[in-house]
Amino acid sequence: MENRAMMPKIVFIGTPEFGAIILEKLIANLYEPVLVITSPDKPVGRRQEMTPPPVKITAQKYNIPVEQPIKISSILYKVLSIKPDIIITAAYGQIIPKNILDIPKYGSLNVHPSLLPKYRGSSPIQSAILEGERETGVSIMLMDEKMDHGKIVSSVKYQVSSIDTCKSLSEKLANAGANLLLKTIPSWIKGEIKAKDQNHEEATFTKILKKEDGEIDWNESPEKIDRKIRAYNPWPGAFTFVQKNGKVLRVKILKAELSEGNLTIKKVQPEGKKEMDYEEYLKGHSKFF
Repeated sequence: MENRAMMPKIVFIGTPEFGAIILEKLIANLYEPVLVITSPDKPVGRRQEMTPPPVKITAQKYNIPVEQPIKISSILYKVLSIKPDIIITAAYGQIIPKNILDIPKYGSLNVHPSLLPKYRGSSPIQSAILEGERETGVSIMLMDEKMDHGKIVSSVKYQVSSIDTCKSLSEKLANAGANLLLKTIPSWIKGEIKAKDQNHEEATFTKILKKEDGEIDWNESPEKIDRKIRAYNPWPGAFTFVQKNGKVLRVKILKAELSEGNLTIKKVQPEGKKEMDYEEYLKGHSKFF
């Protein structure tokens, strides 16, 4: 372990649980940031209670200063005044302008959950599951002003399980990315790694997910439906509409099992109710398909 006085001055930028896992591991290994930048608190749930993002919660646990700008460009001078050695980002949610990326002397590194140039953009984990990938991974990239376009500093492959959901795979890739980052930072700072250009002709792009993307088309194959249920767990969630007593109700499909080409629904959550076993649901409703 390096002496704390010799550790680089880090600004960490991220928002969801993926970023929080990485931030936690950095801190545990003495790479404690001097500043954390994350998204503003948002209303969550039926009561629309203002809720801090997971990265903020982690930073506050260690009394690390937090900034939550609506636009990150508004805190340019804050970052300039800190003079960080390196910026590390993980699933922030905004494009970071070049005048911020260029501040640190060792550049700005991004932890991205795919093997770039495949699955650039905001939903790489969901896309890997939707496409039936059996292998994905994590790339650490030297950021430039374009989305997921920068040179690759390091990467690691990771197997996708046939039962992985977006949540489970995200947690696995966050831990894999954190471990890779801990190995990469010292070598990168010492100049022992030469970043490599991506093959931009092979780039694929993912989309920003919307709530309506989760609606299931029961005419699709069982394999596609299974992948959709897993890819969109927990958000936006896979769902279908049913009619009961003249009303159209949304039902979330929380869990299913695929065996020999047959799909079995296991857990659902009817609109306005708690999750339940599908067999229990069927006592008062007809089958989905």
